[in-house]
Amino acid sequence: MSEPYYQDDLVTLYHGDCLEITEWLAADVLVTDPPYGIGWTRGVTKSAKGPRRHIPNAGIQNDNDTIARDDALGAWGSKPALVFGSLRAEYPDGWLRMLVFQKPLHSGLFGNRMPWRTDWEPIFVLGEWPDQTPVHSAVIRTSEVAASGYSGYSTRAGHSHAKPDDVMMRLIETCPPGVIADPFAGSGSTLLAARNAGRQAIGVELEERYCEL
Repeated sequence: MSEPYYQDDLVTLYHGDCLEITEWLAADVLVTDPPYGIGWTRGVTKSAKGPRRHIPNAGIQNDNDTIARDDALGAWGSKPALVFGSLRAEYPDGWLRMLVFQKPLHSGLFGNRMPWRTDWEPIFVLGEWPDQTPVHSAVIRTSEVAASGYSGYSTRAGHSHAKPDDVMMRLIETCPPGVIADPFAGSGSTLLAARNAGRQAIGVELEERYCEL
């Protein structure tokens, strides 16, 4: 059994590889933002803002392909799951529905020379969900005004791939009862949202600098 990196009455966080640390597999619902498989990186730009504006961003580990994501989903099995993804990467096997994470107004400008902003991401619904009357929109919007910059949610979180807290809260509100798992915890947005909803959560994060957050 692995020793937690952090633990309180609702949240347990492990530092390491989620395929080696398996405690998260005992949870009931998966809500995660895994490596997409797009090899995203970003150099320094003159217009960048924020405390890390002069530091190139090398992206996250295991993002050159979808192997880490797919292996984790294979281990998770048929239990309910919400998994963020990218339209530029292979979709996970067996997805049932695609929800839309609508990003803040001015997202998706950099590196884009077409009329449409890249301002949304898919959220894949997988696994076996309980039968219920649909009452939630499939478009999940945030009240945040920016992702980056001095006041952006990813800047505040200290992680370039962080998701807004209100988006994670809305997703968790739609989940069946039980413990939430996030084997790619990153800055901890899923764990924080679960705790704020009064739910137990188990996370695993490969990079210790993000465990510290």
